[in-house]
Amino acid sequence: MDARIARTRRSLQGALFALARERGVDHVSISDIAQRAGVNRSTFYQHYSDKETLLADALDRVAQEAGAELRCIDEWTREPPAVLVTFLRHIDEHAELYRRVFSEPGSGVVLARLRQHVHDAVYDSAQTVAERDRDVPIDVIAAGVAGSIVGVIGAWLEREPRAPVSDAALWVWRIIMGPPDPYGPR
Repeated sequence: MDARIARTRRSLQGALFALARERGVDHVSISDIAQRAGVNRSTFYQHYSDKETLLADALDRVAQEAGAELRCIDEWTREPPAVLVTFLRHIDEHAELYRRVFSEPGSGVVLARLRQHVHDAVYDSAQTVAERDRDVPIDVIAAGVAGSIVGVIGAWLEREPRAPVSDAALWVWRIIMGPPDPYGPR
């Protein structure tokens, strides 16, 4: 990507984050974002079709910079893997924005992208498990688990007080791994 394009997009993303912290994302207009970023509205529309797509890109960039990208989960232990904890810590640090994504009217763009990130991580991880069990197609497994995980994240964000990241990671991990066997490993 051209350096000027990247710089303008970062400026727009930073403006949205700053304004959202000041007054909430629902009370921020495209004109507000453009003005804060030091560009005009037409420049905004050269880079983004709407505020929701800007928010999705901004959250993706922040997650990437924080090392909170979900990748193939390759740690199949009883405890949640570090990549999951880091991802949930990112969500917790930006909880107000993510809470808005999960609430009415919400953000279909951001929620769809979040679901896709989770789906991709589960899909990549499920390939090794599915080699042993071909009863359910991998894409169906990934879609079901991703929907469940996104549901758990939404419920976690709505709780008052919100549980610690470590609890949320354990809840998500239990969805992926299933409940612990009361009889232990066999």
